[in-house]
Amino acid sequence: MAGRRSGSAVVALVVLLAALVGCGGRSAADSATTDVQRLLDRRAAAVLDRDERAYERTGTGVDFARLRQVPMAAWSYRVTELRRTGDTATADAELRYRVAGYDRAPVTAGRTLRLSRDADGRWSVDADRPARKSAQQLWDQGAVQAVRGARSLVLGVGQSGRSLRDFADLADRAVPAVSQEWGTDWSRHVVVLVPKSLEGMAGLLGSPASSYRGIAAVTTGETGAPARAPADRIIVNPDAFALLGGLGEQVVVTHETTHVATRAHTSAATPLWLSEGYADWVGYRATGGVPSEAAPELSRAVSQGEVPAALPEDKDFGFTGDASRLARAYESGWTACRLIADRWGESRLGEFYRAVGEHRKREGAVAEAMREVLGTTSEAFTEEWREYLRAQLG
Repeated sequence: MAGRRSGSAVVALVVLLAALVGCGGRSAADSATTDVQRLLDRRAAAVLDRDERAYERTGTGVDFARLRQVPMAAWSYRVTELRRTGDTATADAELRYRVAGYDRAPVTAGRTLRLSRDADGRWSVDADRPARKSAQQLWDQGAVQAVRGARSLVLGVGQSGRSLRDFADLADRAVPAVSQEWGTDWSRHVVVLVPKSLEGMAGLLGSPASSYRGIAAVTTGETGAPARAPADRIIVNPDAFALLGGLGEQVVVTHETTHVATRAHTSAATPLWLSEGYADWVGYRATGGVPSEAAPELSRAVSQGEVPAALPEDKDFGFTGDASRLARAYESGWTACRLIADRWGESRLGEFYRAVGEHRKREGAVAEAMREVLGTTSEAFTEEWREYLRAQLG
């Protein structure tokens, strides 16, 4: 009996303590997090409804004006952490959004929001910025202007409407050119981001500007993702792009569009000489230029008897290295893909690319694809490529 009375007393004490601590409700921290999440839910709904007044009722309205021309199909926040000090708070949140008609899955971005609470206990947003170590979104840099092409959407900041229309025309020509070589098993439309400067490009990529100086454009996206998943963006460096002629502009945009098309078949097994070489091969297809014009750095080396001993490694494609070395790496990849197209056929080149990407790991992927698709070995191919360079560029 004494044991049972003691057990009952313990249970009663636990129940009493639970009631005293929680009182059946939420803690102040949980309540604030819930309130902020509801605030951000209203803010997201205002973006999708294009309701500026509703947006302003949630706090600062600066971002709404910058977003006005961006067609959004989805926009949501998820609060991951809230740090509160009295009537102010800082929230870490995950922003997920989709551009209508282009993104098959959401883009995810880390955001940090500063909030304040008024005398009536209502929270409002004072600032919404990229989280630490997260890249900027285009509207973080200013008001976004949108230009729609037949197969493209160009979003720019600090650019003229004419300039953005020119980019749309380049992209509209690139899409069918890529489909002609790669096939139609991709979205067949692209989103192009044109910031005001190199610094703007770097901000969108979350990297130092020095990493992309002299690089006209890059493509973002998750390699090896399912065909429906990637939300690729072609991001332009307007400073470098302005130095290109009309032919060079088209080659660059077609190159980057090729990366969008091949994304689902590009994996950790795909070496950069193949992914970049194939994109260059498609980009140069319609130019009619001779190899020495498309590969000047490699031509110079070969003419001096400096024929590469092997295909370039991934590290040779680093943007921060020697410019001549980088050019030779790209040109080497292009000539290797050109050799495959000339020797085995253009369709076999695409088959080879897909076969390499089907592997999960780099080791053995190229060798197996060469054996099964091309009927050769990596060693034999390298020697044939070196002879090809002497014949084409020597």
